[in-house]
Amino acid sequence: MKKESAPKGILYVVATPLGNLEDMTLRGIRVLKEVELIAAEDTRTTGKLLHHFGIETPQTSYFEHNEPRKAEALLTSLERGQKIALVSEAGTPGISDPGFRLIRLAIRHQIPVVPIPGSSAALAALSVSGLPTDSFLFLGFLPNKPTRRRKAIEEWKNWDRTLILYESPHRLAASLTDLLDILGDREIAVARELTKRFEEVLRGTISQVLQELGEKKIRGEITLVVAGKSRRKKPQESALSTRLSAEPRRRTDS
Repeated sequence: MKKESAPKGILYVVATPLGNLEDMTLRGIRVLKEVELIAAEDTRTTGKLLHHFGIETPQTSYFEHNEPRKAEALLTSLERGQKIALVSEAGTPGISDPGFRLIRLAIRHQIPVVPIPGSSAALAALSVSGLPTDSFLFLGFLPNKPTRRRKAIEEWKNWDRTLILYESPHRLAASLTDLLDILGDREIAVARELTKRFEEVLRGTISQVLQELGEKKIRGEITLVVAGKSRRKKPQESALSTRLSAEPRRRTDS
């Protein structure tokens, strides 16, 4: 008689609050209570979340520098039937955060991967930016080095979709200056510390935001939402449209 293989585990990709614990979903709380292990990017931050909601599930660290080694170990546990929750420091795992490698491994080994949706800094910033939301591109963190950053921005200058970027506080002014030099004075929303006590969203053109920031010392997580290239019609197209609309319509027999 053929021996049945043990059922495989489940990897839950659980979104956690950006800062306000009230944003944690009921389903997310339940899953974190029911799984056997939580793979956390920052065990201290996740520990505060777990304590707040009375969750006693054990944690293991899973971050950028141990990801290659730890992903294999977690995969072994999943193949043995363990249910594991993957969480980042804040927001949705795998979105400019560790997690991609483990998720890919799980899929490759036919282990169920279940999303538990919730907070996302990129979408939260986009939703309050006042910029078009019908078509947008998330581009993650801007490159650290000025030459690489400017080269990347140069590649985006003809895209007509809204752009969403992450940036660190100490590079914000330099990045905004590069965006202004290469893209022109487009509309932008600079969102920082979303859902937290000192939440702030600056809106205007890039030059206006730079002027408003001035010499301020900026802190906290920052999301940039930048208008895409203008979708205005070419002059000849506009002239043709005007001419056609001005012509009287011919009457047709009914």
